[in-house]
Amino acid sequence: MSQVGPANSPFSVVFLLHIALDAPMAVQGIWSPLNLPFLQLNNTTIVFIKLYAALVAGTCLMSLLCFGLPEFLPGKRALAIALCIYHVTCSTILFNAPRFIPYSFGALAESFRATPEVIWGTLHGLLGLGFAVWWQATVQLAAAMSKAVKSQ
Repeated sequence: MSQVGPANSPFSVVFLLHIALDAPMAVQGIWSPLNLPFLQLNNTTIVFIKLYAALVAGTCLMSLLCFGLPEFLPGKRALAIALCIYHVTCSTILFNAPRFIPYSFGALAESFRATPEVIWGTLHGLLGLGFAVWWQATVQLAAAMSKAVKSQ
């Protein structure tokens, strides 16, 4: 007889959104970092881009593996908090960064400070918020499972 566990929260989609935002950078950073649209690339920055891309590829794989896991598992919760901190930090860095992507969305967008760096930072900030929302939406389930395990 099979046992049905608790269904995943719809908020778990935030793990897939992390992959959607960061996988392109991971793939391009590993295989072709010189083709990234960044200014002033030198050997040192290429090495750091490749290291960052490898780290991001690892977090994308972890997110894919954790997406289908139950919400109360400590490993999934730890990854969510780590990714929340990562995305909020990336957002802050990108908001405060000087222009390093030599593209523009046009004069109107520039007048509203809608640069590629700010848009990228906004997406990271929204994803950080998404992980915090996931955490709060599933904390009651995690507490209930913890209480059930302790009572056995």
